[in-house]
Amino acid sequence: MSLSVDLNHSFPGFTLDVTFEAPSGVTVLFGHSGSGKSTVIKAVAGLLKPNAGKVVVNDRVLLDTHGRISVPVPRRRLGYVFQDGRLFPHLTVRANLTYAHRSDTKGLDRVVDLLGLGNLLERRPGALSGGEAQRVAIGRALLSDPVMLLMDEPLAALDAPRKAEILPFLDRLCSEGGVPILYVTHAVAEVARLASHLVLLENGQVLRSGPAAKLMADPVLVPHMGVRDAGALLTARVVAHHPDGLTELEAPGGRLFLPGVHRAAGDPLRVRILAQDVILSRTRPEGLSALNILEGTISALHRGGGPGVVVQLAVGGEHLLARITRRSAEAMGLAPGQTCFAVLKSVAVAQVDIAEAAPLR
Repeated sequence: MSLSVDLNHSFPGFTLDVTFEAPSGVTVLFGHSGSGKSTVIKAVAGLLKPNAGKVVVNDRVLLDTHGRISVPVPRRRLGYVFQDGRLFPHLTVRANLTYAHRSDTKGLDRVVDLLGLGNLLERRPGALSGGEAQRVAIGRALLSDPVMLLMDEPLAALDAPRKAEILPFLDRLCSEGGVPILYVTHAVAEVARLASHLVLLENGQVLRSGPAAKLMADPVLVPHMGVRDAGALLTARVVAHHPDGLTELEAPGGRLFLPGVHRAAGDPLRVRILAQDVILSRTRPEGLSALNILEGTISALHRGGGPGVVVQLAVGGEHLLARITRRSAEAMGLAPGQTCFAVLKSVAVAQVDIAEAAPLR
């Protein structure tokens, strides 16, 4: 499965000019408000006709303004999930799910199980929480038998508890759903948790496009991702759960101990390590309360206009980021090629930054 997008469209005071290609998996369009994310996804869906452009999904041309091709929305076979669920208020959850059902009963049962909707089927939308309603909206889109799922900031209208409620279901959808996804967000945590491919938009243009793990670990892109939200992704695997409440993970460069991760031994995970939570040492530290010490090699340093420096550390074939002061970097004499040790407190990694998903590419 592949997606190819080439769009040009103008609004008063804003011009969208984007070109990117994405493989199968979860492609996230990321950028701040007004960067053009929703315009792109609406053009892909057919809800907006751009001034010029071409959209190809799995070698099928959905839009080609030069060739005067524009496949009608119902025939594009794209499932669309909006910020608000847009469920039919007079229908039960079951009836909402089956409204556009194009697969067999087995397909319905699988979606109900995947999204945990079994105990909601006889309720009406008015009796659902925001997170529950979004799960139903996602289920309805899946049951339309789409070749691709389009999700336009599906968590934007939810408060923190509802987001925490729905994120595990999105994890399952991304790892088990079997349908490629184009996902719009301005939240770095959602990128880290869900994306396999990342398209970074800024002022209507593609700043960078590529594997999510590679882009998130690029120190040059930290200002565009948000300094406080910047962090790299590591793959890990659950090794054991210990009596003191810590879970032991096998990660690149060594073992990690995190507060109780509710996954089975052997499960693969992706873990976001915030750059601001990493301390660096030129020698292996001793006598610290921190349990996690990973050895790596400095691969890059990026000095911005302020007092901070972002250090990229190669660890077991993947990368970590550390955000430290320029004064510390100079005092330590940090330079590419040096061996360095990353120190991370166990409690620094939040549960929201641990995802049940396929290993990163």
